[in-house]
Amino acid sequence: MPTVTFIGHAGVAVDATAFHLLADPWLAPDGAFLGAWHQYPRNDHLDVAALLGADWVAVSHEHLDHFDPWVIERLPARTRILIPCYPGPAFRERMTAAAGGRQVIEIQPWDKFPLDNRGSWITVIPELSPMCHDAAFLIVADGRGILHCNDARLTAAQARRAKHMAGGRLDLMALQTSGASWHPICYEYPAAEMAEVSMAKRVSKLRAAQRLVRQTGPELAVPFAGPPCFLDAEVDHLNWVLGQEDGAFCDPEISTAWLREHLPGQRWECFKPGDAVDLDTGEITRDPVSAEFSFADADRDAYLKRYAADRADAIAAVLADYPEPGPDLFDRFTAHFTYLGGLSDYFLRQIAMIVRFEITGPGGGVWDVDFAPDGLTVSAASPDVRPHYRITTAARWLDAVLTGRMAWEDLLISFRLSLYRDPDVYNDYLVGLLKHANAPALSAVEAYETGRDESERITVACDGARYDIPRYCPHAGEDLSIGAVVRDGQIHCLAHNFAFDLATGECLNARAANLTSRRC
Repeated sequence: MPTVTFIGHAGVAVDATAFHLLADPWLAPDGAFLGAWHQYPRNDHLDVAALLGADWVAVSHEHLDHFDPWVIERLPARTRILIPCYPGPAFRERMTAAAGGRQVIEIQPWDKFPLDNRGSWITVIPELSPMCHDAAFLIVADGRGILHCNDARLTAAQARRAKHMAGGRLDLMALQTSGASWHPICYEYPAAEMAEVSMAKRVSKLRAAQRLVRQTGPELAVPFAGPPCFLDAEVDHLNWVLGQEDGAFCDPEISTAWLREHLPGQRWECFKPGDAVDLDTGEITRDPVSAEFSFADADRDAYLKRYAADRADAIAAVLADYPEPGPDLFDRFTAHFTYLGGLSDYFLRQIAMIVRFEITGPGGGVWDVDFAPDGLTVSAASPDVRPHYRITTAARWLDAVLTGRMAWEDLLISFRLSLYRDPDVYNDYLVGLLKHANAPALSAVEAYETGRDESERITVACDGARYDIPRYCPHAGEDLSIGAVVRDGQIHCLAHNFAFDLATGECLNARAANLTSRRC
């Protein structure tokens, strides 16, 4: 005692002397994100009734592979739900609706929230930039420190502070290493470019994990939290991302092997659903069902075929719950974006481009949204207009966003769409406006970005030249003195993989503030 049981994906159960806590449990038998994502390996052999008898359930953010309404609505009435306090109301409102009458408690960043009367506590550690509503959990249970990073990309300084706060020791540190996002796999890249971008993102994610663990030296480090698999016909072609040699997403076995090689003095372990570790003794108990599972490429096709057959009815029920929209889709689309365009002049100035929506199926069409600095307009697409982004999806998925059944980010993460951009530069502000869609959250981003202090600066060397740059990344505050790679005249921030030209300060692969670099 205490014991941490891994329950699949980013989910863990913490059993201490006086409480049973779940963190980010994803157990729904119909997956998540419009039935597109499914737990990999599957975790439906676990004793769900025993797991759900929790005193506390902590949910880090609103992505549906972490915030599982199927779990929330099956919790006992006595269970209290803990969530981070973010700048906007969206997550709190979604969780409150799912929780029914269960108590939902928001925790302020770095505040210790007691879990028992024996000194155990939990706190939340959000990403520095309010553009990203992700947070890690730091849990001290019966004196043992657990840093559950889930999807949060912590800075090295945050991770070190967490270790100090836990008493100078982290008994367990769990890190997401799969990097399961819609880029690059939903983009219309040629095969060679897709492979190149996928591998670059994969290695960047592993390097970021390596950096955090090197800075904190936990007793045990665990890669976890993905990737998912895809079981229905619309998305099952994406399972190429699971390839152990060249897939876009790293499974925990591959991540563990890479990290052991690059940090050989660190203890690493790979866990599957049902595996448990005693934090007092370090003893690991393996789940007999999960022990039969292999991530190996040779075993995957047969495994996924059986899995898809088992879940076919559940997936069909999800898809049937989203009917085709009526003929007023364009009018509602226009009203929706007119509303978004009025939320933040700052975001409009930063987006400053035309996005084309190709909506397929009944009620669909091809529509342009011009995010101009002086105001947003919506119109039928013109062949004379060259958009910077193109998003293609089905009318019934768009309809679900417009009716509020799901958020834009849920649709993006469902991978039930395709995207194209020219130039191939990520626009964080476009995604931020779509995913937050409320003025308080957008205002928090503006305040953070316009209030940055760049007075603390460092010197980096590259190709025989030296450059004076700010210590902290202008995108999201990563410490570039330890959280970046310098090569080929560029500095690559490991937190979000933004690359800046050292000579000009320009961000080369995303819309971001200038680095303000200068040659020494």
